[in-house]
Amino acid sequence: MIPSILPTYNRAPLAFVRGEGSWLVEADGRRFLDLAAGIAVNALGHCHPVIVQALTDQAQRLWHVSNLFTVPEQQALADRLVAATFADTVFFTNSGTEACELAVKMARKYRHDRGEGHRTTILTFEGSFHGRSSAAIAAAGSEKMVKGFGPLLPGFRHLAWGDHDALRAAVTAPDVGAVMVEPVQGEGGIRPMPDHCLRGLRELCDAHGIFLILDEVQCGMGRTGRLFAHEWAGITPDIMMVAKGIGGGFPLGAVLATEDAASGMTAGTHGSTYGGNPLGCAVGAAVMDVIADPAFLAEVNRKGAAFRQRLEGLVASHPDVFESVRGTGLMLGLKARVPNTDVVKAGHDAGVLTVGAADNVVRLLPPLTITDEDLAEAIARLDAAATALKATAAA
Repeated sequence: MIPSILPTYNRAPLAFVRGEGSWLVEADGRRFLDLAAGIAVNALGHCHPVIVQALTDQAQRLWHVSNLFTVPEQQALADRLVAATFADTVFFTNSGTEACELAVKMARKYRHDRGEGHRTTILTFEGSFHGRSSAAIAAAGSEKMVKGFGPLLPGFRHLAWGDHDALRAAVTAPDVGAVMVEPVQGEGGIRPMPDHCLRGLRELCDAHGIFLILDEVQCGMGRTGRLFAHEWAGITPDIMMVAKGIGGGFPLGAVLATEDAASGMTAGTHGSTYGGNPLGCAVGAAVMDVIADPAFLAEVNRKGAAFRQRLEGLVASHPDVFESVRGTGLMLGLKARVPNTDVVKAGHDAGVLTVGAADNVVRLLPPLTITDEDLAEAIARLDAAATALKATAAA
């Protein structure tokens, strides 16, 4: 029998009925410490009172009108994002995948309007992840994601992560119009691009007149201890993709851009029925109220540093299970020596939720609001998971 839900997910045998801060609860009352946060979506944890109140208040006023009309909540959130970032303009989507689609269209439309229609190629990097649409999987080029889905959308050239010589050669090609990169790869195994490399990339783009497109869908919205990860390098992009944490659990995404980069996107060139609806933008504004506070971001940095130090101790205690810690802020990863899927499963048994990534990494993406007590409990439960794995291997 064909299942009623398309079987495209390898789901864990867990079903949650309630969330409280950094905890998820099953129907039988079992509590799990959530270090996945919906894959970096629940930036403020589960049922944060500020965003619950914002959603409730807006739901009692107005849900949806479409973009045939002015949406005051959308304008208010756009103004907040422009004031806090490099951007001059914002387009709201429902997801990071949709944000990727617009970023690609924006870069190519700019070239077309300037008589540079040959400069359609976008350089991307091995290990990247930009979503699941045809354009997004073509951009990433991962064999796992593209197999069976051809022909792929043309116009992307994939470079090895960290190969500076290849990058310097590639940007000189006459067909290149943009570079797209995650400041910290999430699905790719929690791989930060060093600040000096990000600065060098910005300089290369400027020198060759090409756009820098940053994908901050997973690493943005306070995840690294700055509002956006590129701020650590002291640079700005031309176009930036945002989603996940911006809605705190409500489906919301955005493309932020400079006036110049967005100049080709005139009336009728793009649209979204749901994008920027009153509900999503009201929640997004409430998320900004919390995350954009410098004191909140300072706490993310403090907790991230403390958590990393404790994870280093965990690695030292279980060198046959874990190899190293990587990442920044509260976007951290444990490079495993055993299959990372085994670590994730052992974590379920120990009551802690994590998520796998490439390069045999276990991603740790807790809510940015996680308490010190819950971080200590996280280490205890990860320790219990590692101990159980070693016991199983010895049996």
